[in-house]
Amino acid sequence: MLSRATRYFPILEELSHHAGRNSRVLDIGSGALGAGEFLKTPFVGCDISFTSRPAKSMMPVLSSALQLPFADRSFDVVIASDVMEHVPPEQRERLIAEALRVTRTAALFGFPCGHEAFLLDHKLFAEYQARGMPVPIWLEEHMRHPFPESQLFAFVPRGWQLVSKANESLRFHYWLMCREMWRPWRYAFRLALLAVPGAVRRILRRFDEEPSYRRIFVLVREESIA
Repeated sequence: MLSRATRYFPILEELSHHAGRNSRVLDIGSGALGAGEFLKTPFVGCDISFTSRPAKSMMPVLSSALQLPFADRSFDVVIASDVMEHVPPEQRERLIAEALRVTRTAALFGFPCGHEAFLLDHKLFAEYQARGMPVPIWLEEHMRHPFPESQLFAFVPRGWQLVSKANESLRFHYWLMCREMWRPWRYAFRLALLAVPGAVRRILRRFDEEPSYRRIFVLVREESIA
């Protein structure tokens, strides 16, 4: 669906800058699809469970993001998309540290960021209830902990270059999520992604503006920058 495209398209764009065709990529907290819905080259996806058959391009690994079963620098790039907000605040730095430990070049994080985004999801939660519709599990989980802030990366040690980018404005996110409550809209969005993915990508980029619902954080080892 389009909501997944909004969060993965900018991450995959960053991935293209830091990984080649034969690079090893890890998607933390991937679920059964992860980047595999849009990334056709092989990658490793890890999660604590897989409730459906994993994407064809994914090699699934059962693992906690807080204790990854991989050696130091065993991947070229690590992705963690919309994972951080599901982790208790006291464990978020540990997740980041694990991602940085196992990556050779870059780590790409994307997550709903800040108090305004948190309030918006509370509004969305109330909208589901007002319409008498089942609240998605991911949205229920969003209610449990305050969303991470940009300052989350203040502890990152020297040797890393950090860039932060807006992803999906608050207004657009709410509009999109309300539309995706209805099957005809979901069908239309999926058809558009299949028929004209390039055009959809360009349109979505126009909504990557402030104030944003989500932010993309790109951490690159300075020693890997030519």
